[in-house]
Amino acid sequence: MFSIVLITRNEAENIETCLKALRQVSDDIVVVDAFSEDGTPDLAAELDARVIQTRWMGYSQNKNFGNQHARYDWILSIDADEVLSEDLIRTLQQFTPEPQTVYELDRLTNFCGKWIYHSGWYPEWKPRLFDRREVSWQGDFVHETLAIPAGSRRVRLKGKLLHYSYKSDNDHRQRLERYAVLSAKDLYAQGKRSTLFKRWFSPVWRFLRTYIFQLGFLDGKEGWTIAVRGAWMVWRKYQLLKKGPL
Repeated sequence: MFSIVLITRNEAENIETCLKALRQVSDDIVVVDAFSEDGTPDLAAELDARVIQTRWMGYSQNKNFGNQHARYDWILSIDADEVLSEDLIRTLQQFTPEPQTVYELDRLTNFCGKWIYHSGWYPEWKPRLFDRREVSWQGDFVHETLAIPAGSRRVRLKGKLLHYSYKSDNDHRQRLERYAVLSAKDLYAQGKRSTLFKRWFSPVWRFLRTYIFQLGFLDGKEGWTIAVRGAWMVWRKYQLLKKGPL
């Protein structure tokens, strides 16, 4: 058996669909809520999740906090805007964990109503199912990652993890601004600084990589939007870093 852990902050729009799928694969769902104001905790509790409220400590710390409160040692880590596909549900219903193994899920992202199959967004195998006695989350600001011991096997599971990430253009723009701020903080904490070369070359490279080399043009107008805004986010990150501590 395995537990499911997800962290939330004002996820009322997503939580019901997410949890209805998760209930089919585990009898222990832990929702770590950072004091949502939109009814997320009540909705989660109605769907038989165990809700634990705590202050926001960062992505990694809140996820590790939830892992500590799980009933089982094996943890499936899911975000509130992700939904298990029917194939993935069947795979997890038959799942038997093996020691020293981390399992990866095949995540497919929906951008404003369209599934994105290129632009560096897909394929995107995410390590999400692991033994908390061996693996934990790390990272202080953004893009938290799993600290996986050397020698661990990685196994890919059948089925899609459907990621309903961006509901609108405005949602996308707001999150890119947040990512830029968090990324700048992360770089500053690592002792890195903004240079003229980084501020102007990095955004151009980001656009070319996304739209040309990662075949973003095959995603149509959405691919163009992703490439242009991704370049802007990189430019914004280095502009913020130039200003110093945030």
